[in-house]
Amino acid sequence: MSDETNDQQVARNKKVEDLAIDTDDNSGHFLTTNQGVRINDNQNSLKAGERGATLLEDFIFREKITHFDHERIPERIVHARGAGAHGLFQLYKPLKQYTKAKFLNDTSTPTPVFVRFSTVAGSRGSTDLARDVRGFAVKFYTEEGIFDLVGNNIPVFFIQNAMKFPDLIHAVKPEPHNEIPQAASAHDTFWDFISVMPESMHMIMWVMSDRALPRSFRMMEGFGVHTFRLINEEGKAVFVKFHWKPLLGVHSVAWDEAQKISGKNSDFHRQDLYEAIESGAFPEWEFGLQIISHEDEHKFDFDLLDPTKLVPEELVPVLPIGKLTLNRNPDNFFAETEQIAFHPGHLVPGMDFTNDPLLQGRLFSYTDTQLSRLGSPNFHEIPINRPISPVHNNQRDGHMRQTINRGKVAYDPNTLASGCPFQAQISEGGFASYAEKIDAKKIRGRCPSFFDHFSQAKLFFQSQSEPEKDHIVNALSFELGKVESKEVKNRMLGLLSQVDQGLAENVANAIGMSVPKELKHPMNHSFGADEVSAHCQPIKKTQSIQRSEALSMANTRKDSIKTRQIAILAANGIDEAAIETMKKALMDEGAVVKIVAPKLGSIQGKNGGTLPVDQSFLTSSSVFFDAVYIPGGTAGIKALLSEEDALDFIDEAFNHCKAIALDGEAIELFHASYSSKKLPKTNSKKELAAIGIIVDGIPQEFVKAIAQHRFWAREKLKIQYT
Repeated sequence: MSDETNDQQVARNKKVEDLAIDTDDNSGHFLTTNQGVRINDNQNSLKAGERGATLLEDFIFREKITHFDHERIPERIVHARGAGAHGLFQLYKPLKQYTKAKFLNDTSTPTPVFVRFSTVAGSRGSTDLARDVRGFAVKFYTEEGIFDLVGNNIPVFFIQNAMKFPDLIHAVKPEPHNEIPQAASAHDTFWDFISVMPESMHMIMWVMSDRALPRSFRMMEGFGVHTFRLINEEGKAVFVKFHWKPLLGVHSVAWDEAQKISGKNSDFHRQDLYEAIESGAFPEWEFGLQIISHEDEHKFDFDLLDPTKLVPEELVPVLPIGKLTLNRNPDNFFAETEQIAFHPGHLVPGMDFTNDPLLQGRLFSYTDTQLSRLGSPNFHEIPINRPISPVHNNQRDGHMRQTINRGKVAYDPNTLASGCPFQAQISEGGFASYAEKIDAKKIRGRCPSFFDHFSQAKLFFQSQSEPEKDHIVNALSFELGKVESKEVKNRMLGLLSQVDQGLAENVANAIGMSVPKELKHPMNHSFGADEVSAHCQPIKKTQSIQRSEALSMANTRKDSIKTRQIAILAANGIDEAAIETMKKALMDEGAVVKIVAPKLGSIQGKNGGTLPVDQSFLTSSSVFFDAVYIPGGTAGIKALLSEEDALDFIDEAFNHCKAIALDGEAIELFHASYSSKKLPKTNSKKELAAIGIIVDGIPQEFVKAIAQHRFWAREKLKIQYT
């Protein structure tokens, strides 16, 4: 029995209660583990040397990432909002010189895949059109086992070390005191974090660009982000970067358009993917590799193991090796899209990791996350996660076990089962890690080659077209305009000035501030004394390449209008013959055409024909379409002139820089719109065509205009006052 008096017990209990109450007050205290151990370095995981592998013994990192992985159930903590589809990967030619992976050497047998696209920050109920990174995860069901390429639509990431991942996501998620805002980074905590993490500046340029507002999952690139290895039969390895290039080109929506789509159809991307596949317009990407020899590992201006850096295609071209085609929608969203479990550690023989410290942390985190989200170590037995290759091992039981194992032996080595299942020799397809030499001291730190935080951010910004640069300025102005802390905004302007002085000045002007004259590290005790100068005062380097054409969406493919959604505005008395001519021309090129009218049902053409109406102004909007065609017909145009929604439809399409075709009397409807006041009345048809306004509705010219996607020059047009 305890010798404590009653008063002593009361005092002890009160002390415990006080500790529980005060744990949320971090001011003035040292950072500790959940066991109360003070943390010396919260910026870096424990590695075997500055560029070495992350060590399993790092209990601080494991505690931190484990707690983070289990914070929310059942939806994914990140990438909760997603859509997916089944498909096939077809290899173009064998890659025997680079890898022994069978699926990358067999051109006769397509590899089944499942692809999941997603946003990152929002919950399952958030909008598809948030300004955000998009996940691009591909599960290959190969004959040698599962290979998961768990990537994004952006080739770099915010942070260099997985130790910082919980901090990044905590910062970008809704603020914990009020759970606001949902699926948005335009708030104080996110930009406070970014303002003291200069390594994020390259990623910020991408996320503030049009890449963060894709027109469709089918029209965005995918990247493996990290540097991996390929290994051939002789054991020789090369470094590799993975790319997905969409055959429809890379296209985006405007920010104003994204906000309106979010309000009118938050499932826009999901629906787009589903309907494209159902209609037989199967999405396609080319799979490409950037191959780098081990001898060339250190020849670049950046570190290959730094996940905040990309390899410019001018230095290492992307080699197309195969095509991915998505050809089947899931039968059940939950059973397939929601329960699929990806892991960057799912590799097949002929592939391996590098010591990228962000990748190393992901190798631990993903299994831990699936245990929390799917509730069992048997998540691999869920049908969507099962490999097509046979599974034989001594793992047994566990929650929701589905396999019924026979026999009494479940251990290795054994004699009662004749030693089965056997270990496979390398020559028999057994997986073997690359024999990388490691000779280093255990250390929490970073290699000096990781401290260049601005050169590739500068490269990305300088590679953008003028409209794209304007959109980055507008995005940063919007985001920082939502930030309340003046100190945070001031630090961000300082970081932006390291990327481009003009960029920083334009953003500063928009938010009513000035650019600081010098970049100072924050007085932040998160960084130890040895870390401040290195972490907060990054080194300055100049890239050998000043501009990369592949980084600008202005240089994407613009030779097709397949699956583009075209609206035809119509009413009773419209020219039905012109509609049929234009409709045929568009559909022959693979476009999807919808007639939008004042109400559903049908309309009567000027020559007595009847046309079915697909959508009404009440249920439709120009933001759901890529272009607009308005046929002639005196009575029909007169009817549309009395419809305010028709004029709004035109104005919105014009402001979002979409192609517009006008036939006959339709020019009167356009002149009645607010948009026409931005055009001098003396403009010739050729000048109008240059900004995507096709007069006389010539089908061939309209097709070419739609293929251009957007005519961003319209954003510079001002109202003409007369």
